Amino acid sequence: MPSPSNPPSRAGAYSNAAQVAAALQGRAELVLPQTVSVVRHYTMLLETQIKANASGRPGPNVITGDYRRSWTHEVFMGGDVVTGVVGTNKPQARRLEYGYIGPDSLGRIFDQPPYPHVGPAVETVRPLFVDALGQVADGRLP
Repeated sequence: MPSPSNPPSRAGAYSNAAQVAAALQGRAELVLPQTVSVVRHYTMLLETQIKANASGRPGPNVITGDYRRSWTHEVFMGGDVVTGVVGTNKPQARRLEYGYIGPDSLGRIFDQPPYPHVGPAVETVRPLFVDALGQVADGRLP
């Protein structure tokens, strides 16, 4: 019978600190590079999906392609933090995504419906990204 002096056996359990430290160090050396790779891939995929969604209904129509081309992505690393950013410098982005009702700065009245293209792209890519990060955490990525 198990007791404090005779604990139950656990499959896969390490019995010495050196084994634990070596296993943790081995995983730590793989996690950051794999995470950077996953963030780069899914940041690029998000940009691509936003551009696809901004190529006509139900998203915004393409007139010149300038708005769609304005979407870019970047990946930043700071210590052990990896951040992916997707964005545009075009002022119409918010109006296209959420719509706009009311006067503009010149007094013109608008009743522009929303043409969501960013939100749906995030909802498409998010589960894939979360799954890929889970694979990194579990050590299932090569």
